[in-house]
Amino acid sequence: MKFVSREERSQLDEAKDSKSRISITLELAADHLTKAEEFTAQKKFEQSCEELGRYLGLLADARTFLATMNPSKNSTRDLYKHFDIALRKLPPRLAVMRRSTPADYAGNLKAAEEYTRETRSEVLDKFYGHTVLREDINGEKKPDEIKALPEGTKHP
Repeated sequence: MKFVSREERSQLDEAKDSKSRISITLELAADHLTKAEEFTAQKKFEQSCEELGRYLGLLADARTFLATMNPSKNSTRDLYKHFDIALRKLPPRLAVMRRSTPADYAGNLKAAEEYTRETRSEVLDKFYGHTVLREDINGEKKPDEIKALPEGTKHP
């Protein structure tokens, strides 16, 4: 279902830096989602599913591209933030499309909505990676690393 056309792949490969590549990816993905919305409004659900597959392919490509970068660099964190801002407004658009789609095709839209949310969740985890407290099995929050005090130190 997910795919990126050769033309789009070459357009992404020609990007001069990571910021422009992510911007191009988000622009192309938004275009495909807009086309999918138009096809849904025209009751052309097969074409809508094709555009949805292209949209998901571009999201998967951006996700893979960002995973190869160093997450501790500020420039990478800026890309994650930019990607998050763009992803924030997409699930409601998918939900509106799903409401006007027959049950045969609504499953694809539900899966796309979940994939978009998972992608955004992953992006936020990477963006806040070193500053978030993790929960242990009991539900108690604790930092990633707990440093023990050396033996013999006095506590105040």
